[in-house]
Amino acid sequence: MTPTRLFDFLDWQLHKFPQEDMLAAKENGVWKKYSTQEIKQLVDSLSMGLLKAGIGYQDGSIEGRDKVAVLSNNRPEWLVLDLAVQQTGAVLTPIYPTISVNELEFILNDASIKLVFVSDQDLYNKVQSIREKTPSVQAVYTFNEIQEALNWKDLLQIVEADDVDALNNSKAQVKGNELATILYTSGTTGFPKGVMLSHHNILDNIMNVEELLIPVCGASDRTLSFLPLNHIFERVISYIYIFRGVSIYYAESLDTVGENLKEVKPNLFSTVPRLLEKVYEKIMNKGRELTGIKKNLFFWAVGVGSKFEVDKDLGIGYKVQLAIANKLIFSKWREALGGNVKAIVTGAAACQVRLLKVFTAAQITIMEGYGLTETSPVISVNHYDSSGRRFGTVGKVIRNVEVKLAADGEICCKGSNVMMGYYKRPDLTDECIDKDGWFHTGDIGVWVEGDFLKITDRKKEIFKTSGGKYVAPQPIENKMKESSFIEQMIIIGAERKFTAALIVPAFANLKTWCQKHGIEASSNELMLNHPRVQEYYKTIIEKFNPQFNPVEQVKKFELLNAEWTINGGELTPTLKLKRKVIMEKYADAVERIYAVDDQK
Repeated sequence: MTPTRLFDFLDWQLHKFPQEDMLAAKENGVWKKYSTQEIKQLVDSLSMGLLKAGIGYQDGSIEGRDKVAVLSNNRPEWLVLDLAVQQTGAVLTPIYPTISVNELEFILNDASIKLVFVSDQDLYNKVQSIREKTPSVQAVYTFNEIQEALNWKDLLQIVEADDVDALNNSKAQVKGNELATILYTSGTTGFPKGVMLSHHNILDNIMNVEELLIPVCGASDRTLSFLPLNHIFERVISYIYIFRGVSIYYAESLDTVGENLKEVKPNLFSTVPRLLEKVYEKIMNKGRELTGIKKNLFFWAVGVGSKFEVDKDLGIGYKVQLAIANKLIFSKWREALGGNVKAIVTGAAACQVRLLKVFTAAQITIMEGYGLTETSPVISVNHYDSSGRRFGTVGKVIRNVEVKLAADGEICCKGSNVMMGYYKRPDLTDECIDKDGWFHTGDIGVWVEGDFLKITDRKKEIFKTSGGKYVAPQPIENKMKESSFIEQMIIIGAERKFTAALIVPAFANLKTWCQKHGIEASSNELMLNHPRVQEYYKTIIEKFNPQFNPVEQVKKFELLNAEWTINGGELTPTLKLKRKVIMEKYADAVERIYAVDDQK
């Protein structure tokens, strides 16, 4: 009964290790648990409702398959819908809740979406606002009860004996090599592209990754899910949880993750580096609030942790210090994450090495990996076992995936994980998948120790100064963000005389610093315009500059008074910088940086 389609994982869990809490979410402040059997019944019931509503396979062609969209926060209904749509042979098209109305209209029309499922009133209103412009949409269903809207439960059907054959026939016609989902990547520029992934693409990727999670991921374990299920990273790891029998608890929101971690006490969870940075900074801020010997002990422990090296013997003296640090300080860090966390899986962007070292020293293993939506997604990952981990790399290439570096260092990937192509865009597919089947990732990399992959930058983000020198911005940004006073940063300088930066300060830390030094801190603007603050940031930059080549060193910078966000348009849903948007939005700040130089 080895799974050959993604929805087979549900039957697999039901037969191998049925859980009392397969999925769980807060309802009216109380955790509501759904057993494997309950989820199975809901999925089958919704599948029958969709089939009776005319949604399904239609014919074997990509265009002939009905498309269903979902805009929702993470919740049990999301996965129920996903598996139910798959069983009908239709295709789920997840859409980020934060999407702009223009992009939403584009996707609904591009994919000829027939049904839309949304979580709440705001998203219902967003879809309704463009209904006249999206003629393919037949109905919009909500997960929350909304008075004027159709509810997803309206589709649920009691599966009678006569229906079992119809449902089984529907499932049987779905083949592993056929389209399972279309994922529109928000990207950093232009309209999104629809990545087509088959059941086989994703399922094979899962089977090549799940073996690496065996030490931290099994029946009776728990996880907390808070990364968007719309993204292939969280969705695939959710399938792995189902396959391994891990109970999935959904965080109420990003704001409640800390509280939910203590309630759920997960054994592992997935995140992105940006959120890990925020957790670390929160811990450090609490450390700064301590006084006397407690404060000294805290920062001594952080110092010990920052020297940690993976798979290296640092001597008996270091081991003793680390044991003391773990007992007195790091044990409290683990408690703050629920007390049971063995590992954290992270991806989507580079993770700062200082975080990797300190968390690993605190007995919380960070399994940093790498992949793209187009590669289903995993290409490489750092293993739980220390021999398969190296700080500053994205680990070893997983089984059944090939990687080669092109002449310019671009990472190219080949394997069953590579997408079917971009929906309705064979031209774009041909641009990134060559005639030999190699997918060109757009990332630049190098090999470390022969078999550990290290990402050095995005090919399109490397720029050339007016002096003809190349600059890779990501390593500079990642290093300088190690300062507790830099929240976000973008390195600039394409076709300019020198490298510069736009910086979003860590305002909470800056405010504390200003108050300590007698500087008015009632507003961000007052702080940023103060000469001593400007001078202080200059010293921060100058501390890091010697670690880079002269052409890479930041000569000028501008401090910005607002954080970059998804809603503000500066970040993708996976918290990557939208460089083009930021450059356009802060064009005046960029010109000020270079105008000062021109006047000299």
